[in-house]
Amino acid sequence: MSASFDATVEILKALGEPTRLRLVMLLSGHDLTVSDLTSILGQSQPRISRHLKLLVESGVVHRYQEGAWAYFRRSDDPLVARLADALLEGVVDEDGRLAGDREKLEDVRRERAERAAHYFSRNAEQWDRIRSLHVPDAEVEAALLDLLGTDSIEALLDVGTGTGRLLELLAPRSERALGIDASREMLSIARAKLDAAGLSRATVRQGDAYRLPVPRGSFDLVTLHQVLHYLDDPAAAVREAAAALGPGGRLAIIDFAPHGHEILRAEHAHLRLGFSEEALGAYAQAAGLQVETIRALPPQGSRADSLTVLILVARRPRAASILDPASRPVEAA
Repeated sequence: MSASFDATVEILKALGEPTRLRLVMLLSGHDLTVSDLTSILGQSQPRISRHLKLLVESGVVHRYQEGAWAYFRRSDDPLVARLADALLEGVVDEDGRLAGDREKLEDVRRERAERAAHYFSRNAEQWDRIRSLHVPDAEVEAALLDLLGTDSIEALLDVGTGTGRLLELLAPRSERALGIDASREMLSIARAKLDAAGLSRATVRQGDAYRLPVPRGSFDLVTLHQVLHYLDDPAAAVREAAAALGPGGRLAIIDFAPHGHEILRAEHAHLRLGFSEEALGAYAQAAGLQVETIRALPPQGSRADSLTVLILVARRPRAASILDPASRPVEAA
């Protein structure tokens, strides 16, 4: 956790101004837009943008784009975190200014939660219809936790995070957790859920499963939960997910076994009607991973129209290259 003298001075200079310190406090554990921050601090958009620009240039804050919107969050650089936390812990809120910031931040979080609830109410029926076809989500999650065991998770990446459910499940065991999704609406829901759960170490970003916006080899667990059946090239997505793993890192894929529910293709945008164990295993092996286990969770009862859930866990060998995953094509079963 070391840095050059000049870099350290730049960080301290960036933090050493009232508005910028308030911004860093708000952005510690929360993703916020310029609009959110102007509303909370009661300052003009140009003024807030100017301070954010300086914070980004100093490396104290990260900026990332989602369509026309830009989000900001405090950097997870260890030196930045240590210096900022030390300052924030010692601040005395003499005039109640910081308490006011926190109250307005809660208003922003409440609005997010209301938008998420509205989206859920509009889509609950179709999601419940799909859930009714397979074993309860709680059983799938319990099986995933069992297969992952008690290994510590330093860095978690959830590709196609959707509403952020796997982040909720696994982030408490992780030092840092990141969810990637292409849908801004889903990311809004995920942010609201992470806020409600108090998971400040988890965050979400917009991104493409085929071109993940993360450094190669930087995670020790990557998950693809009910994602592959939406993709036209699942093998490429698995290769990209595997490339994000460091040596010894693991990939977990949760998806459906082959089925005949054409309604899922016609009405729910499923491009693939499930995958065989052999196909999932071949995807993982083609990406340079070693399959450790595949578990099938058949539906309860004897309904002929029910779905079986498959969970695959594969590991990148510690001696394998993390920069050039194998690229030979794999045919889906």
